[in-house]
Amino acid sequence: MQNQRTVADGLRVAVRALVYAVLGGAALVAVATVVSVLGPTLALDLYTPAVAAWWTVFTAISVQAVPFLLLGTVVSAAIGAFVPERALRRMLPRSPALAVPVAGVAGVVLPGCECASVPVAGSLMRRGVAPAAALAFLLSAPAINPVVLVATSIAFPGQPQMVVGRLLASLGTAVVMGWLWARFGKEEWLRLPRRAAPHTTGARAFLTGLQHDFLHAGGFLVLGAAAAATFNIVVPRSVLDVFTGSPWLSVLLLALLAVVLCVCSEADAFVAASLSAFPATARLAFMVVGPMVDLKLIALQAGTFGRAFALRFSSVTWVVAVTASVLVGWWLL
Repeated sequence: MQNQRTVADGLRVAVRALVYAVLGGAALVAVATVVSVLGPTLALDLYTPAVAAWWTVFTAISVQAVPFLLLGTVVSAAIGAFVPERALRRMLPRSPALAVPVAGVAGVVLPGCECASVPVAGSLMRRGVAPAAALAFLLSAPAINPVVLVATSIAFPGQPQMVVGRLLASLGTAVVMGWLWARFGKEEWLRLPRRAAPHTTGARAFLTGLQHDFLHAGGFLVLGAAAAATFNIVVPRSVLDVFTGSPWLSVLLLALLAVVLCVCSEADAFVAASLSAFPATARLAFMVVGPMVDLKLIALQAGTFGRAFALRFSSVTWVVAVTASVLVGWWLL
């Protein structure tokens, strides 16, 4: 019986390899044919200014985010491989209402961007941390860590109120979203990622988790970067200038712009400072919304937690972040 199973498995693997070889060969021949026929035309198109600008923006976003994505996946794999589930549960209060603000404040310990926070939050959930607390950490970590606050102070010299405003609005948004998920979130909306070997620990589990998280999240990062680059090319700059005269429209415009530009949280303060024609509250909204809701982050969340979660969570986060920015800006700026 055992020999029959071995032979059957061997035949199954051989047939699968043959099918893959045939399909791969056919695809390679098709690509080679298309390139040989259309190659000269495509080569000319690649040298147009629009395509060159798209490639520049796409490369800048990807290169800027990859180091922090790697940092996040390293932390995520380390948590899954070396940190006992019991220890994580002891760090946070049992009550979600109390665990959410504690997790939000804990975001200062991860000096990375939003790309790093998604795999870390997924690892925390897999290790038994309440989703509401992990989501509060996901939102706060890229927005209130020391690197971001120092960068903001450098981008806005002599304006400490911008640093304080960013801290308060970002932390408030993270805590409110954690509480909203604890109150209204449903388990079927959240798809927790699974590992091939969830019960293993040690160095082998660390390497397996690192490879899985980095390759999985990296693919969605590329999709988000491509979408942001496309927006930069399609929308003319003259359209953006129309909104600078209205305080309310400028807030909404920069909040939407933060979603599509996908600027890393360590660099978005310098982009906001360059938008000097816009009011201070609008620039604050740009810095608060960007690390929490942008195209690459939505893609990462969809790939990690599912599309149903990403659409609901991102849309509500955007509304809460804009509201917090307006309130803090009206009070402080």
